[in-house]
Amino acid sequence: MQTSRTTKADIGGARIARLVFAAALCVSLAGCIGYDGELQRGYVADDRLLEQVKVGSSAEQVLVVLGTPTSTSTVGSSAWYYISQKTKQSFAFQQPDIVEQRIFAVYFDKAKKVERVANYGLQDGKVFDFVSRTTPTAGAESSFLASAMKNLLRF
Repeated sequence: MQTSRTTKADIGGARIARLVFAAALCVSLAGCIGYDGELQRGYVADDRLLEQVKVGSSAEQVLVVLGTPTSTSTVGSSAWYYISQKTKQSFAFQQPDIVEQRIFAVYFDKAKKVERVANYGLQDGKVFDFVSRTTPTAGAESSFLASAMKNLLRF
């Protein structure tokens, strides 16, 4: 009679161990469920807001419409940069692939009025302005944009 009780206790203990193992497995796999792999970093640009920034607008108006810039220029002319990047991963813990990078730049004159706007991205591996449809010329501005595009993922 005593051996049958030990057997029932062993069976109950094995059942509990299996339930604990199954619960641990479910919890560990739960992080993978619903993983879409797309991540938006930085400024999330809304085309309707970007269109509101017109030449001649004041810096205060730009600040109200777009919010605080991601970065500002420290050399040369006064400019505000709104930087964004979209990446995609097929699996968690995999190195992400860059799908899209954009830098929306607002350039100001000495009176703090918008002088021009640019929407930089990568086209054929080169920095490209989608507003004026040109590639920026060499110089401090071009170097900043190229390094920003290259180093966005390294933070």
